[in-house]
Amino acid sequence: MTYRTLISTSVLSQHLDDPAWVLVDCRFALDEPTRGERDYKQGHIPGALYAHLERDLTGTIIPGKTGRHPLPSVEQLVERFSAWGIDANVQVVAYDDSGGSMAARLWWLLRWLGHEAVAVLDGGWPWWRAEGRPFRRGRQWRSPRRFVPRPRPELVASAEDVLAALKDPSLRLIDARSWERYRGEQEPIDPVAGHIPGAICAPYLENLDARGLFRPAAELRARFERLLGGIPPSRAIFYCGSGVTAAHNLLALLHAGLGEARLYAGSWSEWITDPTRPIERA
Repeated sequence: MTYRTLISTSVLSQHLDDPAWVLVDCRFALDEPTRGERDYKQGHIPGALYAHLERDLTGTIIPGKTGRHPLPSVEQLVERFSAWGIDANVQVVAYDDSGGSMAARLWWLLRWLGHEAVAVLDGGWPWWRAEGRPFRRGRQWRSPRRFVPRPRPELVASAEDVLAALKDPSLRLIDARSWERYRGEQEPIDPVAGHIPGAICAPYLENLDARGLFRPAAELRARFERLLGGIPPSRAIFYCGSGVTAAHNLLALLHAGLGEARLYAGSWSEWITDPTRPIERA
């Protein structure tokens, strides 16, 4: 069986010794970039490799042009995924300790390059440990394999696409950030507060229940159908602060059975690099 959206801890526990499965620990804290890797070394799911958001899952930042976490080049990702032992026959499972917000970035990057056998561990590291499941310390490696990309450019939206969407009522912009950041009341990360005009606020954390697990697919479906307002997902563009947590909404959208939408990878932090681009507050 292939897992394409979410996977439970009980299912994963049955595949820890499966050579056709690759586990990737994506723990990362924006306010303390070294913490995730440090925590990984102190304890991780057996067999898991470590992916650092800014070193492994982010491309080159160009001040005044890109956002905070631009997409890596296809060549960079091919090199990384090959080194991690990922090829077309591998099931990838990504996890973190933040409700899937970082793991969803890896999930999306793999799908962008045509690898659909990738899932996010529901509940992540906190749920795994709360259940008393095994863990290991230190760093782990895998034998490399040859990752062959099959890029899907239709999954990505540019700033120009977003500008065009502002004039097209048949397109929908969905912002994954908190209500406070969306309204411009708080902006702890980026130098400009607010949101892209016309965007609808859909905080990614609302995909989770009080336990930190994803809500049932039926609940997620109702949520996104309401947000889309009759517009098909293919006509929607999702964004966040830098193209990371928006992937969480895209994961929830697919898990809900609604299909795929585009990611504005540069997101808010790229949008505000050009002062001629419009913004809204409140």
